[in-house]
Parts: sequence; structure tokens; C-alpha cells
Amino acid sequence: MIVRSRRGRAGAAALVAVLALTAGCSFGPPDPDQQGAPPNLPKPSAAVPSGEAGEPEGGTQEVAITVLARALDVPWGMAFLPDGAALVTERDTGRILEIGPDSNADGLTITEAQRLAEVQASGDGGLLGIAVSPKYESDKTVYVYYSTAKDNRIGKLTLGGKLTPILTGIPRSVDANGGALAFGPDNFLYAGTGDGTSAGTLAQDPKSLGGKILRMTTAGKPAPGNPVATSLVWSSGHHNVQGITWDKTKRMYATETGQKKSGELNVIVKGKNYGWPKADGAATDPKLTNPMVSWPIAESSCSGVAALEQTVATACLAGKRVYLLSVTGNGTVLGTPQSVLTDEYGRLRGIVAAPDGSLWVSTSNREDDGNPATDDDRIIRLVFSDGGAGRS
Repeated sequence: MIVRSRRGRAGAAALVAVLALTAGCSFGPPDPDQQGAPPNLPKPSAAVPSGEAGEPEGGTQEVAITVLARALDVPWGMAFLPDGAALVTERDTGRILEIGPDSNADGLTITEAQRLAEVQASGDGGLLGIAVSPKYESDKTVYVYYSTAKDNRIGKLTLGGKLTPILTGIPRSVDANGGALAFGPDNFLYAGTGDGTSAGTLAQDPKSLGGKILRMTTAGKPAPGNPVATSLVWSSGHHNVQGITWDKTKRMYATETGQKKSGELNVIVKGKNYGWPKADGAATDPKLTNPMVSWPIAESSCSGVAALEQTVATACLAGKRVYLLSVTGNGTVLGTPQSVLTDEYGRLRGIVAAPDGSLWVSTSNREDDGNPATDDDRIIRLVFSDGGAGRS
């Protein structure tokens, strides 16, 4: 467990302190004899009162941090089963891991659910996003985004069963394979793809699956209500979409990873063009949709994105941090985005809202750009105090 206390960046938003946990705390899922009871959430210490010197007006917030799993190999996608266990993909090994809901002295239990021989990992391609069917209780189906030697694909399987492709031909490249995969509030499957070319020639091509967000049925066909009835394309002009999520108002967010100058967080609207390669960050062309927020690439290159209550959070690779944004009901960012975990755990890739109201974050240090610690890669759990994501 983390045993030190640090300040977050002071600013207009609520978060100002990172709180350490003592070794004796009760944290994580209930003990085996308490399964079915609420999770054991830590109790953050008293918040710093608003208005003190150097602190923002309007209250404060703290976050309790613990490591749930260790010694993983580039964990990429995370999705939860109805029993609270998480399915986690490893990009380079092609493994699907089941993490939790049981625990032991080392953290949550880790079981290899399946290894997919179809995955051909290289560059940033491999076994990427994962999504659990909204009807999992009855159909037991899981969907994955994965790379072969010639393309990226989306497939479905029951754990332990055969992987069946539902969509093939997504462009494959060294550095921009996309990989985001999630079911939306409408129960259709959404996928974020990469442009797949160094020149960015596919993102603006309506006939290409590259550099897009796709919306489909569980058979891999265009979903009813798409901008073009015969097309999978929901939005275009993307470089490399590795994270998508929705907030409680059904507003959709996506990260833009690996551009030359800017890392972006976009609000995704049906049929909109997000500019790549014409724009890297904000643009002046009224035909292009500007990002909700952008950061210098060295401080961002954010991959995962999650939403809880009024907070939208992104996990960043080059930036080695989680950004927290307070978003109003009409979609306005309130104050300055705050950062936590900065330089604490190295490169951060995945972030997902857990069923218990916490955030799970994965590291990505066992790859070419990483500097792994002995227990990397890890999954880290964040629980926030009153007023924010994962409120305890």
C-alpha cells in the first residue's frame, strides 16, 4: 500500500490532496466470509478546509490509493463482470486475466481466463480493448479488439471458447492501432481506431475504418441511427483513439493519443470531424470540432478515460499522471484540470470506473518506452472523498 502523503496541484477544482493509507487498513473487496456485502472502502481523513492559504475556494477532496494487482505485462483493456471481477487484457501476451473479486495477502486474485493465439503483438498493437456484453448474464459473451499480422479486428467469445471475428480490416500499423472498445448507453458497441498511416491519410477518408470511432451491432454491422446508414463510422478525423466513455448524461468522451503536438480529450458528437491530420489540438476551421481540453504531448498522451459523477478522468502515458476534470451538466469544464499520481507509477494507460464507485488505473511500464519497477505492471485503485468520483 501507499504509505506517504502528498499534495495534489492546487487550483480552481476541488481536488487538493493525495492521502496515504496505513498498512492496517481494510481496503478492497469484502473478505470471503463477507461476499455480497458492500466493498471495504477506506475513510479519507478530514479534508483541508476551503479558503486556507494556497487552497481553492469551494471545498477540498482527498483520494485514497492502493495497489490491487502486480506483475502484469502491459495491461490494456479493463471491463467488469456482473460478479465484480474485472477482465483485463495484456497487450503483448494475448492473455485475458480475471482479477478478483476474491483477494489474498498479495491483493486481488489473478487468474488466466484465456490466451488468444490469434493475437499478433508488435508496436502498440496486440490484445487491446475488451467489453462485456450488456446481456452477459444470459449470453456470457465478451468482445475484444485485437491485432493480427495484417489488420486489427473485433471479435467475440465466451471465456474459454473460440474467438469469432465480427469485424476485420481495421488498418494495422506500428504506432496507431486505436483499440478502445465499449458498449454505449444505447447498448451498441463502439470502437476507437487508429489512422494506421504516418501521413494521416485515412482519418479523413469516409471509406476507411482507420482514424474513426465506429458504432455497430454485436454482429459487427452498422448500428441503426449512424450518420450514414450503410457505414460503421460514428465520427472521423481521429489519430489514435484508445479510450472512450460516457458520463451520466450520456455525453460521450474520447482520448486522442500520439499526435505530434497535443494530447486531446474530445466530446464525441454523431457525425463530427475532429480534424486529424488537418488539426493537432484546436483549429480555426469551423468544419472541424475542437477538443474539450488539450495538453502538450509531453504532459499527456492520455490513453484511458473514465467518468464518475461530475468527474472525467484520463490516464496518461507520456504525462505519467491522471487528469481529473470537473464537468458541469452542460458540458463545461469547471476550473483547471487537476493531476494525481504524477510521476508516482510511471506510464499510465487504462482507467475505468468500477462498480463500487472507485477508479481502477493500469500502468504501462513493461513496454519500450517504460522503466518498470520490480512489481510492474500494476493496477491501482482510487477512492475519493465527498463530492467526487468514487465517493466513499
